[in-house]
Amino acid sequence: MFHATSKLVGFSGAFLAVSLLSSAQEGGKFDVASLKGLAKELAAKPYEAPSDQLPEWMNSFDYDAYQSIKFKKDQALWKGQGGQMEARLFHLGLFFRKPVEMYEVSEGKAVKIDYSKDLFTYGPRVNVPEKVENLGFAGFRVGVSPDVDADMFAFLGASYFRAVGSSKQYGLSARGLAVDTALPRAEEFPDFRRFWLEKPAKNSKTLTAHALLDSPSISGAYSFQITPGDVTIMEVSATLYPRKAIERVGLAPLTSMFQCGENDRRVADDWRPEIHDSDGLSMWTGAGEWIWRPLLNPTTLRFNSFTDENPKGFGLLQRDQEFGHFLDDGAMYHKRPSLWVEPLDGWGKGQIQLVEIPTPDETFDNIVAFWNPAEPFAAGQERSFRYRLHWGSNKPVESPMARVVSTRIGSGGVPGEKVRSASRKFVLDFKGGRFENLPWETKVEVVISTSRGQILQPAARPVVGGDTWRCNFDLAVEGKEPVDLRLFLKDDQGALTETWIYQHSP
Repeated sequence: MFHATSKLVGFSGAFLAVSLLSSAQEGGKFDVASLKGLAKELAAKPYEAPSDQLPEWMNSFDYDAYQSIKFKKDQALWKGQGGQMEARLFHLGLFFRKPVEMYEVSEGKAVKIDYSKDLFTYGPRVNVPEKVENLGFAGFRVGVSPDVDADMFAFLGASYFRAVGSSKQYGLSARGLAVDTALPRAEEFPDFRRFWLEKPAKNSKTLTAHALLDSPSISGAYSFQITPGDVTIMEVSATLYPRKAIERVGLAPLTSMFQCGENDRRVADDWRPEIHDSDGLSMWTGAGEWIWRPLLNPTTLRFNSFTDENPKGFGLLQRDQEFGHFLDDGAMYHKRPSLWVEPLDGWGKGQIQLVEIPTPDETFDNIVAFWNPAEPFAAGQERSFRYRLHWGSNKPVESPMARVVSTRIGSGGVPGEKVRSASRKFVLDFKGGRFENLPWETKVEVVISTSRGQILQPAARPVVGGDTWRCNFDLAVEGKEPVDLRLFLKDDQGALTETWIYQHSP
């Protein structure tokens, strides 16, 4: 199951009135063209807000009661049919109050999966009536042979979904779409209203799932080709139909949590040294530059945009995988997967946008990253995008240059000497690339810039007794406005490292 209550709070599924979905006939032919037609038809009609009313017996669920409801193993979709995958369904309740419809697709025909209380077992604190109506479901989860009881991926609430890699540990989430994130008004959360799961071939470990998305501003047709493994790969095709102009659309949105880390101890009154699902935003630009931006838990909402054209990839990563840096054998933060977005077909001009929201603890997903196309979304359009998601400890491609492995910040000056200014010291460690065979006597230049303030005593050197090169500098700055920093290391052959960028709050 999902790790903690915090990872459930932000999700809310949704159900669409049957009258608006009548064109997708139960038991009839299903294909991607018909799904697109349904989404287009939906967008041409006024949005109908879904109901979140549940039967009275479900309204009293607390977290423990909801978690006690289990889908019966012997009722799993494709159980005992000789295949590699089994799908189980989530019950409604708690934060998941708006049902989605589930369909199985076999030989091109869709058959609806009806809810029955006999599909679930219920804990002692759940009082199930003798007769229960057809409630629908909250979402689904999939396991893969030989360990079908362990989730490899799950779709649950709004348009949220998750997957794991070799660690089998959930962490950050993805969404189908983000609408008007970090604007001075309420964010809109589109919902997956229906799912169609294609029955996998017996020897296949790839599942094809389709989803219908809807919200007040937009509808969409989604297809996912999902191949679980040490790195779970999802190839996503999305065709979107705006009902109206949208100010900010976020494609391939990623959602994570960062409370504290080696670079940010503002909210760190905890026995654990670090608490985060992800520690940085990695970007591979269309021009080929690799950029690393450590995450922060700011005092106020922080929004950053990184302009690009046809980006090669971006993602929220958990680079730190050392247990001793977290010391949490329950949450297992050191095993949390990274998530890399690989755009397909070229996305044109736009921005990778990063939102960081203050959080007092680990119960709130406070980090969002997505691609915002430069071309605005207008009513009546059809917009299509394709991309791959890679869930796991390793990205599908790594920079040939050294990467940042830690960012630490403390009091400026020289250790052991009296501090003479209010400067702050930055210490960056790099590993990999040409550093692995670089002679210690090599002259390494620090290329650094700042939006304001003064950089003092920048230097780079190898760390004694290890395979790490360290760069340090002091920043002297007045006032409280954020400072944008940019740095990389080079020698006479060119860049040695990826580019480190940071937004420091004095």
